[in-house]
Amino acid sequence: MAPDMGKGLSSTNGESFPPNIDFGVPSIARAYDAVLGGKDNFEADRAVARELFQVMPEIGDLAWDNRAILGRGVSYLAGEMGLRQFIDLGSGLPTVENTHQVAQRHNPTAQVVYVDNDPIVLAHGRALLDENEYTSVVTADLRDPSGVLGHPDVQRLIDFTRPVGILLVGMLHHLHDDEDPQGIVQAYLDACPSGSHLLVTHFCRSSPDAAALEETFLEFLKTGRFRTREEIERYFEGLELVEPGVVYLPEWRPDEEPAYPLTVGQRLMVGGIGRKP
Repeated sequence: MAPDMGKGLSSTNGESFPPNIDFGVPSIARAYDAVLGGKDNFEADRAVARELFQVMPEIGDLAWDNRAILGRGVSYLAGEMGLRQFIDLGSGLPTVENTHQVAQRHNPTAQVVYVDNDPIVLAHGRALLDENEYTSVVTADLRDPSGVLGHPDVQRLIDFTRPVGILLVGMLHHLHDDEDPQGIVQAYLDACPSGSHLLVTHFCRSSPDAAALEETFLEFLKTGRFRTREEIERYFEGLELVEPGVVYLPEWRPDEEPAYPLTVGQRLMVGGIGRKP
């Protein structure tokens, strides 16, 4: 059977998808949308989601925990720290409580650039952001910091003489070691002045269940490198870690104290925020 291509298909907002997209190949953004129970995905993406649920039934709750720490993190950065501009790298498809919605509750003119290499993210994001002059969606690969940082929309919205929030939520584990994720993070931080912040969440090699889930990611998405907490903490080298440091997602400044002991699923990801001195 011929692969399902994007030509002639439309997004839920009526826009045509970019041509020549092979919908028979799953994407990270669409598979994540499927795990969250969204509608902006295709059978190949749903097949990945089914495999993930089979290996780890809590994967849906984990995805929502990851979404929740994004909201808490951006609220902290925009509210307590007063940041007014954000670059959300590997942002994925729009869902509830997106970065610009959280940031602009604290400051209506907060500026946000979403970056994702899946062009369907742009097709769906346009409708959401159509009337928001302070927000843009850029189709680019976060593994190319110079290309992202030099993009006209990034240059238009982000003033690199003022602090920036760099968000890498659930993305660095999709970079293999030979792609130098540490160097990529550093390249973005080098472009930002003192007072900028880095928010990272990452799959953690915390148990045999984590190893099994990593195998599933690698088999079906070809990415998904689970790292130890010590490896993840290295992304914050040279930064001032915000309390409580790099911790399991439910433990990072929760709205309500989590129930202990944490479940296996709740211990599959860690996250934290660091400030550039």
